[in-house]
Amino acid sequence: MDIFGQLITSFVATAAFGVIFNAPKETLIRCGLVGMGGWLIYYVTEDYTGNAIIATLGATIFIGVVSQELAKFYKTPVIIFSVAGIIPLVPGGLAYDTMRKFVESDYYTAVALGAKVTMLSGSIAFGLVFSEVINQLIRKARHERLRIKQLP
Repeated sequence: MDIFGQLITSFVATAAFGVIFNAPKETLIRCGLVGMGGWLIYYVTEDYTGNAIIATLGATIFIGVVSQELAKFYKTPVIIFSVAGIIPLVPGGLAYDTMRKFVESDYYTAVALGAKVTMLSGSIAFGLVFSEVINQLIRKARHERLRIKQLP
């Protein structure tokens, strides 16, 4: 039952951000599904490994690859799906806690939280770049397969 609540909440949050982001109405459900899929991967991986950074990286790679494929299929910009899909993974609450600890002069905790925020943000950036590499490989493989089929 817990995972069902996670799926519904992540879908609603992602689709709602799509509304705020001014995404076209026909893409809102798809945006919600991308974010929900990414959050599912994050939630299951983090629960299994206990490592939020690896979970974020895996979820971001999934979101990036799926966003590229949906953008090609529906002839829309990739950013519509990828930005909305990434929203559940952004460590905003952790960044807030970091700043609060700095204001409270709890510098040791603040630095530790800040390092975690930096690593999570870096894993999001790395995941998006790595998903682009994966998409280039997929595109190249498809092109090569078409070229081989056209040979006599």
